[in-house]
Amino acid sequence: MRVRPISPDRLVAELVGRLAPTGPPGRLRVAVDGPPAAAPDTLAGALVDPLRAAGRPTVHVRAADFLRPASVRLEHGRTNPDAYYAGWLDEPGLRREVLDPAGPGGSGRLLPSLWDADADRASRAAYRELPAGGVVLVSGALLLGGTLPFDLTVHLVLSPAALARRTDPALRWTLPAFARYAEEVDPASFADVVVRVDDPLRPALVEAG
Repeated sequence: MRVRPISPDRLVAELVGRLAPTGPPGRLRVAVDGPPAAAPDTLAGALVDPLRAAGRPTVHVRAADFLRPASVRLEHGRTNPDAYYAGWLDEPGLRREVLDPAGPGGSGRLLPSLWDADADRASRAAYRELPAGGVVLVSGALLLGGTLPFDLTVHLVLSPAALARRTDPALRWTLPAFARYAEEVDPASFADVVVRVDDPLRPALVEAG
């Protein structure tokens, strides 16, 4: 494997260059996967306008807006890493409201937000239409370990030391979940694009040698 340093702006440009002409004849479903310390939401958000400028209508969906209700999510406590790993994300809801409608034969009618975790109630978001040729970017943590149907995956990876250093102290209880994810799922071994982000100002693409 070869690690190629790249600037943040150039990373966005290269990802847009890869995503804009890629995909099935219909819509493209893209995961931008990484722990909060890797800022997957920020990277996905930076891709929206350039993709639209390249002629690809784009919707950005945050996995954090598809969490299960607190009564289910926090059943084993607020800081249980195993529950965070396996039980926080509402995968059926994300698939039903976003990924299946954006997939082959789907209606293109997407719900960009299902649950307001802060208020612990339905978000009441309005549906959005994603036309043929559009892109839906789903950003967040632990997206690649289940059965979610993505057409292209981007994985943001940090070394264990960098992850511990850059994780908010209030979220350090999640670190065992990310260690388990790296060991059991190993998304860096199969994601279509792998980006090292130990230093957010100096990312690097991990490429086949």
